[in-house]
Amino acid sequence: MTINLEQTPLLTDLYELTMLQTYYEHEMTEEAVFELFMRRSPARGFFVAAGLEQGLDWLSQLEFASDELDWMRQSGLFSDAFIERMRNFRFTGEVRALPEGTVFFAEEPLVQIVAPLPEAQFIESRLMNILHFQTLIASKAARCTLAAESTPVIDFGMRRAHGGEAGLWAARACYMAGFSATATCLSSARYNIPPTGTMAHAFILAHDSEAEAFERFARSHPNNVVLLIDTYDVQRGAERVVEVAQTLAADGIDIHGVRIDSGDLAANAKLAREILDRGGLTDTRIIVSGGLDEYRLEALMAENAPIDGVGVGSNVDTSADSPFLDSAYKLHYFRDRPRGKHAEGKTDLPGRKQIFRRYDANDNWLADTLGLLDERVDGEPLLEPVMRDGKRISAGSASDLESARARCAQALAALPNELKTLRQPPEQTVTLSPGLKKLREELAQSYR
Repeated sequence: MTINLEQTPLLTDLYELTMLQTYYEHEMTEEAVFELFMRRSPARGFFVAAGLEQGLDWLSQLEFASDELDWMRQSGLFSDAFIERMRNFRFTGEVRALPEGTVFFAEEPLVQIVAPLPEAQFIESRLMNILHFQTLIASKAARCTLAAESTPVIDFGMRRAHGGEAGLWAARACYMAGFSATATCLSSARYNIPPTGTMAHAFILAHDSEAEAFERFARSHPNNVVLLIDTYDVQRGAERVVEVAQTLAADGIDIHGVRIDSGDLAANAKLAREILDRGGLTDTRIIVSGGLDEYRLEALMAENAPIDGVGVGSNVDTSADSPFLDSAYKLHYFRDRPRGKHAEGKTDLPGRKQIFRRYDANDNWLADTLGLLDERVDGEPLLEPVMRDGKRISAGSASDLESARARCAQALAALPNELKTLRQPPEQTVTLSPGLKKLREELAQSYR
């Protein structure tokens, strides 16, 4: 079986298909409303919406190929009638979503699906997989952007990401959240993210001397000379850069930067800056990397180290401190009745909803109210229609990467400082509208 991993409908949980067969057998095909949202995360004061572009691509091309239907038949789990019905299965519904780059909070819908029940149900697993991952990484990356203040942050994480697709999408999510560039070539090619990269310690070790490695690299890449100076000793590495720079200058080649990847990054950056400045390389930038995340970035900035750029990898591409979000995709309306899970510790908010956001006179965030779609509530509605009748409404800006990047920067700037704190952020409680409160209580009463 030849599979397009990004598009196959079989990248799903088995229960999506087993439920569909039963739905069809009993003609349960009326319109349903599902909402994808995040539950509270003690390590995150906010989330950044990401992954909509890939989610819409998947939905708009959703169909079963013959060999995928053959697998269903060979599995022995499904009726012939159901398998034949799936031959013409498509997503024909409506999607409303938060534009990518939007900051949002727990319990607020990231995506709202309105479609025949089997269609809305089937897309659950893969849609969650796409949106959860990029939202997870964008939320982590935004914290790094905030911690780095105005220092450019570069994505170095592909090699330790959990698979190729994860590395590809992580670079996209990081760029959306404010990173300036990526070292991942395919992410640069596909998403038009500025590429950047230097050299590995192996390149230095492969040469007979550090100076030889520096000079050869500079002559090979005269317009992008960034040299790794910590293979042996940062002080000697910086001194050799100064020595090599004199030889290169005669041929019009400048050393644009140096990178430090180990040790006390703040102290080593200060030492390197002193040596470079003394050698006349005052314009040579210092980039640091190695085990960085928002917490270490915050500490580096507090030390006022002379750092001109930072490379962040493993801790962001795996969201190491909070490696998953408690995402949920729940049925909230079906057969003209609101629906919602009502279990101990997990109670859903029923009905088809909208997020209403209010700002002050200076465009700073004030509050969010979660209300019913047809309710009159003060504030700017955030969920936008992005798909109708199974087709994307327009290219638009809701999932355009540059628009999402600008939207995220604006949203982060508008947040109050207490929500941007890195440690123990306050629990942000979204206000519920009167109509939603009433509906929730009525539904709770009906379960008693």
